[in-house]
Amino acid sequence: MLGKSQKAAHLAEEITDYTVIQGRSLWQDARMRFVRNKAAMASIFILGLIVLFTIIGPFFAVWNNEEIDWNVMGDVRGMGMPSVESGHFFGVDDLGRDLYSRVIQATTTSLLVGLIGAATALIVGTCYGIAAGYIGGRTDSAMMRFVDILLAIPATLIIILLLVVAGRSFFMLFIALGAVGWLTMARIVRGQTLTLKNREFIEAARAAGVSEFTIMYRHILPNLLGVVIVYASLLVPEMILTESFISFLGLGISEPYTSLGRLIAEGAGTMAYGTLWQLLFPLTFYVAIIITMFFIGDGLRDALDPKDR
Repeated sequence: MLGKSQKAAHLAEEITDYTVIQGRSLWQDARMRFVRNKAAMASIFILGLIVLFTIIGPFFAVWNNEEIDWNVMGDVRGMGMPSVESGHFFGVDDLGRDLYSRVIQATTTSLLVGLIGAATALIVGTCYGIAAGYIGGRTDSAMMRFVDILLAIPATLIIILLLVVAGRSFFMLFIALGAVGWLTMARIVRGQTLTLKNREFIEAARAAGVSEFTIMYRHILPNLLGVVIVYASLLVPEMILTESFISFLGLGISEPYTSLGRLIAEGAGTMAYGTLWQLLFPLTFYVAIIITMFFIGDGLRDALDPKDR
């Protein structure tokens, strides 16, 4: 009898001293999964170093990005090589301008193009896709046929036409990239909206008298954030690639501004003369940005994919 009472007392202590197990939200779980992705975390670290370089790099620059070193103009191959003594840490380009300062400017430009272009496509595509998918019917059909028509036209052709007609500038480049980048985003968001709009919690919101606009931005949009974030992260390097290709063709940003694609084009044109550093430095930054962006996008996709939970 004493043994039974002791067991009962011990069991009561275990029940009293229970450990509260706290649940995790989907976003907390995604954050933990992303942090465990070594490739994505290493990519964030490298990309952070590149951004830090564009911020503090100008403080160490000896030459301005537009300043010409006339002493090396006659012998760029022999005297324009990377050197700490001359202040040309990355060497000079074929016109005698400091490549270190120009790489900083070009990297900043490419990052801004990628981020602003992706943000423009994200906002326009998400709003357009939610509206088309939620309204449905003939409105949805008309809106998506318009998207299909634009998708049938080569994106590069649209960008080139806009830049040639309206002029080459930062603002016009952002408009051109955003004008073609939102189309795929709209199709993705529209498809996800179609699967969500007939779910039980949406029907409950309608029955409670919630307005259609409120349902779209308070109930449907939060459930699309995972897909939207993943695609937006992959859209940034796509924008940078597109801008680099346009600049490589000579139709990108005009002087005195420059981008990594333009520097790569200039370096590729002079590499036959032995000035390999003119191609090596901008190409290194370009490849590093593209690879890290793709790894970060893959990490976000794996972290936010509900099938892997």
